[in-house]
Parts: sequence; structure tokens; C-alpha cells
Amino acid sequence: MIDSNRLTRSSCTISDVELDYRRILTPEELELIDSKTVEVKYRKGEVVFKQGSFANNICIIHEGLLKTYIEGNDNRLVLQVFSPVKMVGLSALLENSHVRHYSAQVYVESRLSLIEIGVIRQLMASNAAFASKVVSLVAEQFIITSGRFYCLTMKQTYGRLADVLLCLGNRIYRTPRFPLQLSRKDFAELSGMTIESVSRIFTKFKHDGLISLDNDYLELLDIPKLEMISSKG
Repeated sequence: MIDSNRLTRSSCTISDVELDYRRILTPEELELIDSKTVEVKYRKGEVVFKQGSFANNICIIHEGLLKTYIEGNDNRLVLQVFSPVKMVGLSALLENSHVRHYSAQVYVESRLSLIEIGVIRQLMASNAAFASKVVSLVAEQFIITSGRFYCLTMKQTYGRLADVLLCLGNRIYRTPRFPLQLSRKDFAELSGMTIESVSRIFTKFKHDGLISLDNDYLELLDIPKLEMISSKG
């Protein structure tokens, strides 16, 4: 059974798992993985991979901000948001799975490494520490995604938006004052509400002294109050 308290702590979409796999690879393994890696720069809003496309690599984000999401009709369900340095697309490691189960898109200009999936499987088979690291990443992403659904289904709009703001401050930018790189539409998508609702709650949070907001920056002014709103949902 999953601990509901763990879900609450992880209910935001932001992954907080550090990627330190290179220190557990031998020089020969590092040379192998580097030989099967290409670095790609993506423009703001560019799609990294599409749901249903052939899964031939694992992505590592070095700069920027990226989201994974499930597409259906005209709607999107954001699964997770990734900041540097995180590994993306691990569901492609599922045995006998050859397609992407979700899409990935960058929010801002980003730099990623694309590693051939075959070399990841090879290293997992030969290096137990590396395999353990990858399994831990998969497990943590599962917990965060589970928490995501908990947030969307169990919390009210104020709690959902408070979650997103706290995650951005605590895990993405690691400062209470950060650049406003996401649009109202992005916030609406992350919190599972309309753009109008996001704007209304932002206005309420500003009026209550919880945040300050302009065209360039957002600052969390009363983190304990936001945490209380998030906790109570």
C-alpha cells in the first residue's frame, strides 16, 4: 500500500531525484554510453517525442524545463515536469515495448542528451549499481505521478495551484523568487483548471499577500500559508 503522506508530499509534478549515474560507471562504460549519445538543443515549445512514436532513446535534460503528458482528443494530462539533471522516457525500458506511452515537450529553450536505449539496457545487465539507480528513478517517478493524480482528484483548485507554486520554488528554481517562464495556460494545464480560474486564484493569492507577481518574476511571500493551503487542499 502506498503511504498517503508520501503521496501528499509528492503531489506536485516536479521530480526531485538527482541523476548521478556517471559516478557509478567504469571508464569503459562511460566511453560506451558517450559513443551512443547525441546532444540536441530544443526551441521553446518544441516537442521532444510524441506519444505512439518509436521509442529508441532515453533523454537526459541538462538545461531548460520539460513536461511529459498523455494526449487524448483535445486534452492533455501532464504527468511530470523535469528540470536538470533528470532522465526522461524510462517507460521505454519496458520489455517488448517499442513505442512511447506519452509525449514530451520543452517549456523553454532546452538542451538534452539522447542515449540509445540499447546501451541503457546493456549497462543495466552488466552493472548492478547502474541498474539499481535506474530502478530507483522509475520507482520515484511512479510515486510522483501517483501523487499527481492524488492532487488532481482529491484537492480543490486553491490547493492544486499552491502545489504547483511550491514545487516551482522548492524543486525547480530552488528559490522563492523565480522567473515567470510558464504561461497562464501552462499553469492551468499543470493544476487541472481553466485559465480563468488560474488568473482568479493568482489575484486572490496576491491580494492575500501570499505571492507577488509581475510580467517577469513570481515570488512566494508566505510559504507556510501556501503549504497550509496545499495540505488542506
